[in-house]
Amino acid sequence: MIETRIAPRIRVSKPAQIEHGGDKIPCIVRDLSVTGAALELDDLSVRVPSEFNLLVPEDRLILPCSVVWRRGFRVGVQFE
Repeated sequence: MIETRIAPRIRVSKPAQIEHGGDKIPCIVRDLSVTGAALELDDLSVRVPSEFNLLVPEDRLILPCSVVWRRGFRVGVQFE
């Protein structure tokens, strides 16, 4: 398989939150690069907005994101 990503991703397991309009949805960052990330949710019924801030308290990061793909419990985002 040929890798088509702009930046290589590193596998991680970091607790995070999807923040939008005052609401916060817990998630886990499963892989991370300088351009985006893959997030994993616990609940398929949760509606993830197409644009939001990703809060990663462990790294003191607040990253504006937009969704680029959705598959089951995972969501792929690119950083704005």
